[in-house]
Amino acid sequence: MIYGYARVSTKGQAKDSNGLESQEQQLRENGAVEIYSDSFTGTKMDRPQFDKLLDKLKDGDTLIVTKLDRIARSMTQGSELVTELIEKGVKVNILNIGMMDNTPSSKLIRNIFFSFAEFERDMIVERTQEGKSIAKTKDGFKEGRPKKYTDTQLKMALDLLKDHSYTEVEKMTRISKSTLIRAVRKLKEQGR
Repeated sequence: MIYGYARVSTKGQAKDSNGLESQEQQLRENGAVEIYSDSFTGTKMDRPQFDKLLDKLKDGDTLIVTKLDRIARSMTQGSELVTELIEKGVKVNILNIGMMDNTPSSKLIRNIFFSFAEFERDMIVERTQEGKSIAKTKDGFKEGRPKKYTDTQLKMALDLLKDHSYTEVEKMTRISKSTLIRAVRKLKEQGR
């Protein structure tokens, strides 16, 4: 049996040329009969569909992925996984590299590609941290998502609560009921 595996780790990736649809199409074009896919896993190791696929793979099967970093996030993990599959009798076809086997040259290629994938991920994390550090030095920096409303809008919504229910105020202002409840609770704690 020829299985395919596709994975995206970000919502942005899901929309670009590396998206699930694009990966699945490439997998089908290269002979995958059954395809498993996971979304938005990032550096987390929670990949339920991949785990199901690993349990299903047996001697004589082929696993196809578009890129090496779709199945592992570190050089060590990737090399060990591919080696385990090959020793189990599973062929591993990485479309941008080729068919993987247990020859010394195949092992070298795997390790080089995984090293670059790991390096690239580490550089992204480092650049993100640097950007965040620079942003923290600027006036008005606030960590987290920006508010959807101003303090004035929230105050007006709280004034509306004097004559209307939370649900009514939510419909009028588009400020969620939970935000309104938190704001009321905060005012009570401040003794207002």
